[in-house]
Amino acid sequence: MRILLLGPTAVGKTALSVSLAKKLSAEIISVDSRQCYKYLNIGTATPTKQERGGIPHYNLSIIDPAVKDSAANYAERAEQWRQEIEERGKNILYVGGSTLHVQCTIQPLDDVPEANEENINKLEAQIESDGIEPLYQKLQSIDPDYAQKMDGMNTQRIVRALDVWMQTGRPFSSYHSDNNSISVPDDMLVFGLKRDRQKLYDRINLRVDKMFEQGFLNEVREILQRGYSLEDPGLNTVGYKQAIQFINGNMSREKMIKDIKTKTRRYAKRQLSWFRRWEFIRWINLDNTPDTEAHNFIAQQVAAKLNKD
Repeated sequence: MRILLLGPTAVGKTALSVSLAKKLSAEIISVDSRQCYKYLNIGTATPTKQERGGIPHYNLSIIDPAVKDSAANYAERAEQWRQEIEERGKNILYVGGSTLHVQCTIQPLDDVPEANEENINKLEAQIESDGIEPLYQKLQSIDPDYAQKMDGMNTQRIVRALDVWMQTGRPFSSYHSDNNSISVPDDMLVFGLKRDRQKLYDRINLRVDKMFEQGFLNEVREILQRGYSLEDPGLNTVGYKQAIQFINGNMSREKMIKDIKTKTRRYAKRQLSWFRRWEFIRWINLDNTPDTEAHNFIAQQVAAKLNKD
């Protein structure tokens, strides 16, 4: 049995997922495009060993920040883990909110062309001379759907999307099955966690404050001391971008924190906009549903599905 627990950042997926995994005899695969990178723990809210509660977790802290990852690469890893987990007679609990990763967990992505190194080199040279903004504007003009769904001006994704367009003349988003017509496999249930918008935003703001209390800036400094920089794909994300700018003296502390909170809230809004198109999600509002009640509801739904099958 496969269970997918999705939701926007900071909604409260981690604690609920661990209690569910224990109840359902499941192991957890993280459906997150940043928690897979090594060293990026505080800024991505990667569950600590204690938070994992003894439950095996996959796709956490396994990729070097200098290496480009993708939803397609995640899908290959997740399929291998699925087979291994099922061979042990365990259920699988997918947990996360990275939109394309979630989508390809439910339904495989269409066959996207391999990267063209010549195109990549040209695009990276343009970034070196003119910055990322012109390429982002180009992507907005040729593939506004994909540009709108990204986590801000994500260099890796912009380059990849433009590379595909240069090769094929097709928008990158056209290679992803229609987001509205996606169908759920027979052996999967999909649950979504949500909160009232302002309460979710308050949780995001609080999480950012806690990141700094937990030593986020020290984490970023240690990453930089390892030789990584904003040029590396793993660091090209909200939080690390602003922290590196602050450390390099290009942004005030006040603006850094404000930007992280603002951009994270915008990202959560985009996540929810994406997920709301899927009518098959069984939504749970954690503002009026205690964790224990949400836990019991999901467990009952899974039991009913297993008995029906």
